[in-house]
Amino acid sequence: MKKLILASNNSKKIKEIKEILKDIPLSIKSLKEEGIDIDVVEDGKTFEENSMKKAKEIKEYLLSKGQKDFIVMADDSGLSVDSLNGAPGIYSARYSGEHGNDLENNKKLLRELKDSKNRDAKFVCVISLINDKDKEIVVTGEVAGKITEKLSVEGGFGYDPLFFYEGFNKTFGEATSEEKNSVSHRGVALKKLRDKINEVL
Repeated sequence: MKKLILASNNSKKIKEIKEILKDIPLSIKSLKEEGIDIDVVEDGKTFEENSMKKAKEIKEYLLSKGQKDFIVMADDSGLSVDSLNGAPGIYSARYSGEHGNDLENNKKLLRELKDSKNRDAKFVCVISLINDKDKEIVVTGEVAGKITEKLSVEGGFGYDPLFFYEGFNKTFGEATSEEKNSVSHRGVALKKLRDKINEVL
């Protein structure tokens, strides 16, 4: 079975991707499961640049180790808030200055929106796939919602506790993983990917 290697060290993100792609005939592995200790510097100016950079760097590493017949998948995702001109955007994971500190990122976002009446926002996910023969696929998923005025739950990860989705009448933090995956930016992008994945198999 061909290997699909997820270029991520985010355990919650990996779990989400594995759940959504569970019926695709691929052996899905994280970097950790493959013994790959690489942290790609995300210095692109867009979600697409960052996701493709991650995918290409892991692909080059695998080729240098003599591996073949694999696909690398990388995603870059974040929150875009209308009244903040799209911020935190590509800096979502390190908005507060410390990478991956969800609580501090959420607190900073609430501070930035303290006096804002417009709380419209969207989650954006760009997924890049590249195989060992340099065939590439890029897909994008988005979901619209609103930022709540306070942090009341701690479910999910990232900005899930603040992201109110009207279709559920609750935040992503309060939603089950099945509910969230059915409409989330990553879920939307992965559904598009499922329709195109044969191009790189």
